[in-house]
Amino acid sequence: QVQLVESGGGLVQAGDSRRLSCTVSGRTFTTLTMGWFRQAPGKEREFVAGIYRTSSSTKLPDSYGDSVKGRFTISRVNAQNTVFLQMNSLKPEDTAVYYCAADVKTGYISRLGLLYQYWGQGTQVTVSS
Repeated sequence: QVQLVESGGGLVQAGDSRRLSCTVSGRTFTTLTMGWFRQAPGKEREFVAGIYRTSSSTKLPDSYGDSVKGRFTISRVNAQNTVFLQMNSLKPEDTAVYYCAADVKTGYISRLGLLYQYWGQGTQVTVSS
């Protein structure tokens, strides 16, 4: 059984940085394309970032949601079965529950949450102004 466990959320101030982690167990990590999504109260789930199976990090614009480009960076350490989301210059509108997701089927980065088969429980990030 594939399990994803996020950590690193919390309360921060606008302009601060925060790094989220997601550790995967139950499947060979290099078979998984990984993504981060977020959902704020009353809003739809939003794609934040994605990374290919064998990439260590990416700055490709298509790997990021429009609202986080240039501020967030996704990376992974396959030897640790972990994907990270480095969040810089945080804004109050970044406040949301952040979810880690894994896709074993498509082989490419999808912005559609429906194409990810496995999800973590989420970690709350709150940015105060």
